[in-house]
Amino acid sequence: MSSRTCLILAALFGFLAVLCGAFGAHFLSDTGYLERKYIGMDPKQVSGMLLTASYKYYQDFQIGVRYHMWHALALMAVGLWKHQGQSRALSVAAWSFTVGITLFSGALYLLVIGGPRFGGIPWGAVVPFGGTALLVGWISALVAAIRPLRRTRPHV
Repeated sequence: MSSRTCLILAALFGFLAVLCGAFGAHFLSDTGYLERKYIGMDPKQVSGMLLTASYKYYQDFQIGVRYHMWHALALMAVGLWKHQGQSRALSVAAWSFTVGITLFSGALYLLVIGGPRFGGIPWGAVVPFGGTALLVGWISALVAAIRPLRRTRPHV
C-alpha cells in the first residue's frame, strides 16, 4: 500500500470514527433505540457486575469507536512513515490496520445496531479476527522500527 493510500484511508477512517462516535452519543444513547432493541434480554455479567444488555452493547459500540479512531491514527502514522522509505513490514502494518478496523469495529457496530446474529452472521465471532489483524499491524510496525527502511527517491 502506498503512502498516499495510507493517508487517504486514515483520513477516511478518522472521519468515520467521529461520525460513528456522534451516532453512538446522539442516536444510540439519546433515543432509547438500544433499550427497545434489547428489552427482555437477560442482563450481561461483565467483570462481576450485572449490566442491562442495552448498556453492555452501548459500551461495546464505544469500544469499537475508540479502537477505530486509535487505529486510524496508527494508519496515518504508517502513511507518514512510508514517506521515509519502503518496508514490507510497513505495508503489512497498513493492510493489517485497514482489515482490523473494518472487521473489529465494523463487526461491533453491526452487532450492536443489528443484533448479535444480524443477517445470520454471529458478529461477536468476527470481532476477534479484527483484533488479531490489529495485533499483526502493531507487530509489523515493531518489525519496521527494528529493520532499516529502503530509501526511496525524495518526492519533488
